[in-house]
Amino acid sequence: MAKIIYVEHEGIEHEVDVPDGWTVMQGAVTNGVPGIEAECGGSCSCGTCHVYVEGEQASLLPPPEDTENAMLDMVAAEVKPTSRLACQIKVTDALDGLIVRMPASQG
Repeated sequence: MAKIIYVEHEGIEHEVDVPDGWTVMQGAVTNGVPGIEAECGGSCSCGTCHVYVEGEQASLLPPPEDTENAMLDMVAAEVKPTSRLACQIKVTDALDGLIVRMPASQG
């Protein structure tokens, strides 16, 4: 299990224990974290779980696959070098302390 820190656009933090094998999106949705809409339920077909992975932890993640990159091209908020879809980030113990920030809008 890893503690994931979700930071709303306004700066409000939510620390959530997320089981290994879940996605960062599942952890947010299951725990009622605002700012991740997850309209497609995690099938990487909508882009409404866009997050910015903070700091050096972005290097711990595998690079996004083509489908994720295609969805990131269509998100409403600015795409940054650390932009990811939370539905594509699988939680492992190595991600304990991961910080993800939500953009101002997912729509």
